[in-house]
Amino acid sequence: MSDTETLEKAAEAQDAPFLIRTDDDGVTTLDFNRPKEMNALSEGMLAALQVELDAIAVDRSVRVVVLSGQGRAFCAGHNLKQMRANYSLAYQKALFETCTKMMLSVLRLPQPVIAQVDGLATAAGCQLVATCDLAIASESSRFATSGINVGLFCSTPGVAVGRALPRKHAMDLLLTGDFISAQRAAEIGLINKAVPDSELDTETEALARKLANKSAHALALGKTAFYQQLEMGISDAYALAGAEMARNMMDRDAAEGIDAFVEKREPVWDQSPRDSKDS
Repeated sequence: MSDTETLEKAAEAQDAPFLIRTDDDGVTTLDFNRPKEMNALSEGMLAALQVELDAIAVDRSVRVVVLSGQGRAFCAGHNLKQMRANYSLAYQKALFETCTKMMLSVLRLPQPVIAQVDGLATAAGCQLVATCDLAIASESSRFATSGINVGLFCSTPGVAVGRALPRKHAMDLLLTGDFISAQRAAEIGLINKAVPDSELDTETEALARKLANKSAHALALGKTAFYQQLEMGISDAYALAGAEMARNMMDRDAAEGIDAFVEKREPVWDQSPRDSKDS
């Protein structure tokens, strides 16, 4: 039996979790654990992911989050069989509202979120990649917003993809449903970089560790302000950013970081629990 078959058999077990969570010195990995279903965002997967995101949001021991997938796919989007089996407008609206809540939770996490893509990322799976703060993919990975190929335009993926990519590139993906390579995804800005398959774990770990060594408070404050200002006009965006930088400057970590820079030493960041709204 191959490794993939072993994974699929294990995931089919009734008590197999939808997600495998691993915590390692400030870096939390959430590994999608439905390889036979291509890690689709079923009701169960969405619920499990929401529970973990809500817990991580208030857990200051978590400094960086990595999303990854078991088997041949990162995430193949919504579970179309489940959607067809519940063929009512009320069900569909509730499902997309649930998925939207999860995507917004990724954006609103105080911690940076990295998508580690190894395999397919399609439709809402591609949306999740676009939603994450950073993304690294193996060179063999492929991406698509392919709903149009089955008569279902990827409108909700288009929200994230349309904000991550220039309009022409976003519409190319959405209108054609064509798959693109990891290299092309990096060229147009859907991911940060494509790396050899054998180097994906190492590259992701290096990036996660780099972020984990920064001031968690500064990252949380900055991430929140970044997404807020994207929705504003230029004057309001600068007003928000200036106020946030002034507040950040008064933070303990900023004082320590500047002192460490001047004194030519490594900073020692504050580890006390607090959120990005603390001053």
